[in-house]
Amino acid sequence: MKLLSLLALSTLAASPAFAQETRQLDSHEHGVGQLDIAIDGSQVAMELHAPGADIVGFEYGAESDGDIASVDAALLILAQPLDLFVVPDAAKCIVVDARAELESEDEHDNHEDGDEDHDDHEGEDHVEEAGHTEFHSEYLLECGDITALSEISFAYFTAFPNALEVEVQVISDQGATAFEVERDAPMLDLSTVN
Repeated sequence: MKLLSLLALSTLAASPAFAQETRQLDSHEHGVGQLDIAIDGSQVAMELHAPGADIVGFEYGAESDGDIASVDAALLILAQPLDLFVVPDAAKCIVVDARAELESEDEHDNHEDGDEDHDDHEGEDHVEEAGHTEFHSEYLLECGDITALSEISFAYFTAFPNALEVEVQVISDQGATAFEVERDAPMLDLSTVN
């Protein structure tokens, strides 16, 4: 995903605010995912981060057969970006690359257990747990008519009932723009950024 990395790095250098908004695995908020979209010419690179609780309903490491099956099924769904983030047919977008993986907080050194990140657990103590998990997906699309990419419909919320909101950062030749897409209004208007 060189395109997204290069565009993100150039934006990071130019925009300290974007750097401050970058989410870390250990500071995720349940119900809220993050989607970064970079549009360059006819290519669209997307990078999704979502808490395990949003995708599979739990955030501990999968150990039982049922949990492992849930993770495997989620990874298959996450590997189909145009089923989750539906673009207009007129844009003629195809998937060039799609990758999905599950990351564990155990891979990171710093674990901060802030109450603000865990309000939905009503004071549960997460310090004793093995750690949080987060799904990470990267996509590269090639669009035949990028000017027709006027919106993205988030079928993501239908696929993952625990997901409530996606914070979206769009980077294009028009600059960087932030959006919040919510379950009750699952549409991203790209007319101002493309």
